[in-house]
Amino acid sequence: MAVVYMTEEGYKKMMDEILYLETVKRPEISRQIAEARDKGDLSENAEYDAAKEAQGMLEMKISQLKDKVANARIIDDSKLNTDTVQILNRVKIRNVQNKMTMEYTIVAESEANLKEGKIASSTPIAQGLLGKKVGDICEIKVPSGTMKFEILEISI
Repeated sequence: MAVVYMTEEGYKKMMDEILYLETVKRPEISRQIAEARDKGDLSENAEYDAAKEAQGMLEMKISQLKDKVANARIIDDSKLNTDTVQILNRVKIRNVQNKMTMEYTIVAESEANLKEGKIASSTPIAQGLLGKKVGDICEIKVPSGTMKFEILEISI
């Protein structure tokens, strides 16, 4: 698995989720399996099958989260600068064609949330902005074609 960059906050959230899944959800599913097992014949017991499937899905999710955490690199906020666009920067851009301005914070995949203006560093827009400076015009290939954006501001 590749290195996953995340903030201290994102790392803590992921650790909290693992703890919740292991200490709350796992025992819950174990109880459901035990209750279904107590009902007798397992060969025709839909509750037992559903509980076993839920257990498998839960264990897979825990495993995936642990892999991400194991490959996580915490980004040190104090080392960020605004000379060029980099992960965790807030970038104000203007669409050259329609003059519309937008602001995005470039974050790790696991922390992306478009409603909060946080886009994953792996998205075409973020990829096109990374490494650029204020005043640069970036041509970014998006599904609908190529768009031009001017970088107006870079902040933390």
